Parts: sequence; structure tokens; C-alpha cells
Amino acid sequence: QVQLVESGGGSVQAGGSLRLSCVASGYTYRRYRMGWFRQAPGKEREGVATIDSDGTTRYAEFVKGRFSISQDNAENTLYLQMNSLKPDDTAMYYCALDLYPRYGASWYLERGVFGYWGQGTQVTVSS
Repeated sequence: QVQLVESGGGSVQAGGSLRLSCVASGYTYRRYRMGWFRQAPGKEREGVATIDSDGTTRYAEFVKGRFSISQDNAENTLYLQMNSLKPDDTAMYYCALDLYPRYGASWYLERGVFGYWGQGTQVTVSS
């Protein structure tokens, strides 16, 4: 079965950087979309960035220029490089997989279409 295991979260001061990793296993689909989502206490889970199997990336406006999503297909690993972190970035970050990606602006960061999720890794940014 599909498994997604995140790591790399932690505590950092504002302006600092963190790199999240997500090791994926249990699927062999050639076309897919993977993404990072986050959920702060009392807030809904929101899309941060996604990457398609062909390498196409998409970002939420609030992380553009600061975060970078990438994947290592040989290692089945998804990454999120987070720079210039702000206290507002504090949240639980989740890795997710969509094996039936749809195309169009309304789908790319839509959490409802991602069928597989990791357990999350906590990111805390202090001011």
C-alpha cells in the first residue's frame, strides 16, 4: 500500500531555513502529483506547493519566492526547501499524493483530490 513518511521539521527563528523530506513507497503510477500542505491550529489545511510527475511545479502565493518543491525520482523522495521563514509559516506540514491528477487552476492545490497523506511534520518559526 502507499506510504508517505515526512521528516525534517523543527524549530527555527524567523528568517531561517528548513528542508522537509517525504519518502514515498507502494505505487508505480507513472503520472501523478505530489504536494505539501500545511495546517495551523484552528485553521483549515491549505496547499503550499505541488509537483507533477513531469516536474511541473505550482505554489501558493504566500510562499512564492521563499519555498521550493522538488523530487528525486531515483530515491522516491519529495522535498520542500523553505527559506525566509516567518512565524506565520508555523504549522504541521503534510506530504500528499494524487494518483489521478486533474488539470486546471482549481485543482492544483486542492486538498480534496489528494488520496494519500503522510503523518505530518511540525514546523515552528519563532520571532
